[in-house]
Order: sequence, then structure tokens, then C-alpha cells
Amino acid sequence: MPKPKSDPAVKPDDILTAEYEYIASTVFQANEDRSRVASFYFVSVGSIVAAILGTQFAADNLKSVSVAFSILFFFLTVLGALTIAQLARLRAAWHESVQAMNQLKNFYINHHPEIRPAFKWRGTTIPPTDKPFSIANLIAVEVALLGGLTSAAAFYFALFAIGEILLWGWALIILSFVTGVLLQWLWYKRLLVDDR
Repeated sequence: MPKPKSDPAVKPDDILTAEYEYIASTVFQANEDRSRVASFYFVSVGSIVAAILGTQFAADNLKSVSVAFSILFFFLTVLGALTIAQLARLRAAWHESVQAMNQLKNFYINHHPEIRPAFKWRGTTIPPTDKPFSIANLIAVEVALLGGLTSAAAFYFALFAIGEILLWGWALIILSFVTGVLLQWLWYKRLLVDDR
């Protein structure tokens, strides 16, 4: 079998530089996409809530649209869960890209040990995907809280459509808020892995 000819024009450093630049752009893009996803969700929920609050409804008229509002807020809760999923997967993508960058750094450090002090982030110092109080986690908390609110609003309007909301109804609304927040946060944590 003939030995493949090596192309003298292809230099390994050029390939590694191009790979590093590609990885750097994926890190940047993951951060940008996370910002866009969260902004879209916040604007969507805010616009709908503002439209509802800006509309003057008498108690009789509100009862007639309560089922529609309940469905709308249920839809916003689902939209929140999808936003949480996107935030988790984008954070995991960011983490994978940073790991890939560090793999290239390690290659160069192994071949040029004198450059080791130039790199602050190494494989062991990369922030974890679930770093407490990171911007990514704080955005996810905001989305989970809004998801809990939309869940509670869906229950509120469903109960309002049935009749007067009694004490047990308010307990159910509060429980739906807490459950909505917890389920969305657990969903975020479950999807926040970088090996998928």
C-alpha cells in the first residue's frame, strides 16, 4: 500500500490555531444565544402580562375569559420549561467548548512547558456548569420563578372560571407556584450536563 504524501503547505500549528478560533467562537455564540433565549422569554411573558393588566375587565367579563387566560398561562409555563432547557443545554455547550480549548492548551503546554504560566484556566480550574451565583444560574432562577408565576396564574384563572376562590384554592395556587419553580429548577439541573 503506498504511503500517503504529506502536504508541506499544511502546518499543524495552522490547524490548531483554526481549531482554537472555532472553539472560541462557539464559546462566544453559546453566551450570546443564552442571552437571546432569556430575553425572548422575559419579553414574551412581560408583554402578555402587560396586555392583560392594561385591559379593563369587570369581574363578569373576566370570568368569561378566565379559561382562555388559564390556557395562555399554561402555554407560558411550557414556554418557560423550554427556555430552561435551552439555557441548560447552552451552558453545557459553553462548558464543552471551554474543555476543548483547554485540551488544545494542554497540547501546547506539553510541547512548550515554558508557556504554562500564561494560562489561568486549565482543565482543573474551569468553572463548573452549575456554578452557584453565575450569570447562567441566576438567569435560570429568574426563568424558573417566572415559570412558577405563570403556573400559579394558570391555576388562578382555572379556579376563577369555576367560581369563587376559597382558602383551599389559594393554597392550591401557592402550591402550584412552588411546584412550578421546583420542577423547572430540577429540569434545569437534569439537563445541565455536558456529556450528551
